[in-house]
Amino acid sequence: MRTLLLSLAAVLLLVANSRADDVREPVTMPPMMQAHMRANMRDHLAAISEIQSALAAGQYDHAADIAEQRLGMTSLELHGARHMAALMPAGMQAIGTAMHQAASRFARVAEEAPVSGGLSRALDALAEVSRQCVACHASYRLVGEQSH
Repeated sequence: MRTLLLSLAAVLLLVANSRADDVREPVTMPPMMQAHMRANMRDHLAAISEIQSALAAGQYDHAADIAEQRLGMTSLELHGARHMAALMPAGMQAIGTAMHQAASRFARVAEEAPVSGGLSRALDALAEVSRQCVACHASYRLVGEQSH
């Protein structure tokens, strides 16, 4: 029991320290917009998982469709990108745009994969999408609006 309590205390200390040492740029948004952005990001993650499953099953056209409709440039209106962008720092906007562009490029590569035998090219293109996600999450964090 003592070991469990010490382990729990160590985890809590680690979490507290990681928040204090968080050097990512805070991005302030109203709670409703934060919820919207987080829902978009959860859908992006789910889309990437679905794309991986489709690729594993050899369903390249399905992977391409998921990518374009839910992550690519076609998805911008669905995600309310115009409204969200106004609340983002320029660097965050640039990373987001790069992610959407990378997803559209992946869709084209995935569509060509059956003809070109390019599963490795498709996986590399999908990795570029993920790299944009990692870059954004490593650079920015959402915080609530401060009450005055």
